[in-house]
Amino acid sequence: QVLLVESGGGLVQAGGSLRLSCAASERTFSSAAMGWFRQAPGKEREFVSTVSGNGQTTFYADSVKGRFTCSKDNAKNTVYLQMNSLKPEDTAIYYCAARATNAVSLRREAYAYWGQGTQVTVSS
Repeated sequence: QVLLVESGGGLVQAGGSLRLSCAASERTFSSAAMGWFRQAPGKEREFVSTVSGNGQTTFYADSVKGRFTCSKDNAKNTVYLQMNSLKPEDTAIYYCAARATNAVSLRREAYAYWGQGTQVTVSS
């Protein structure tokens, strides 16, 4: 069982920045592709970003491309989501997720392990 713990959420004004962190409990983290998803009130959980096991391949949702950066530090068993130029529509609970393989996926169903989520609120 992989335990994922997110941190770094909070309240920020539009145009501001936040960095989310997700710490994993397992040494096998280095071989796991990781993803970030978000869920706004009344909406489905949606894909935000994913990074491969070795950290060299990333994909982003069109809505965050150019503003968000996902990175992976295997030495620290941690994945990050740097969020810049935040907009009110970025307000959501952000979830970290891990796959049992090193290949990236944009599909929520491809992720076996999930964190508890961290709230991000962007005020206008």
